[in-house]
Amino acid sequence: MFFAGTLGISKRDFYAKIGVSRGTLESKTGITEDVMAKFIATYPEVNNDWLITGKGDMIKSNQGKYDNNDSTPVVHAKNMNEGIPLIPIEAMAGAFTTEKTILEYECERYIVPMFKGADFLIPVKGSSMYPKYSSGDVVACQRVPMTDLFFQWNKVYVIDTKQGALIKRIKPGSDKDKVLIVSDNEKYDPFELPVSAINAVALVIGVIRLE
Repeated sequence: MFFAGTLGISKRDFYAKIGVSRGTLESKTGITEDVMAKFIATYPEVNNDWLITGKGDMIKSNQGKYDNNDSTPVVHAKNMNEGIPLIPIEAMAGAFTTEKTILEYECERYIVPMFKGADFLIPVKGSSMYPKYSSGDVVACQRVPMTDLFFQWNKVYVIDTKQGALIKRIKPGSDKDKVLIVSDNEKYDPFELPVSAINAVALVIGVIRLE
């Protein structure tokens, strides 16, 4: 089925909208990179695999991926009392608490039904947790009370330290007063950190990966 048919417009109008000559997409010589770029720029909702191979769904089912590869609808919240706040890196210290200082930042909020228990979202930067998480991913976090701190070994946490927020896998340290901070990327060496050096903790419960 030609894509214009799903839009309810003529082929002529469709070609005019994306800015290519009539019949280009039906040419036996194939679609050039320039034409494909114009098509994607005009209709970002189109599935690239379908466009290239003709296989799969024509329209992307969603814009995000959940940690276990289940589809996760993500909706930008218009009401400041709804959704989960996306916290900028400079506001991380406040994100671990319920202090009103975090409200000083104009945080965007998103409704993600899969992450109902999440307290906040933060962007991933760097490659230390690759391939589990890539730079540009957004992880959903759930605060862990420091009054009765209990780590689920080998789970990924966001920890607030003097060096800033770290997204790392936590494993047992050499004694009960230390934890081992581990990156999934083997290029980054693990290191021990005293529990007393951790100001706050949040468990990573999922990821939104924009593709």
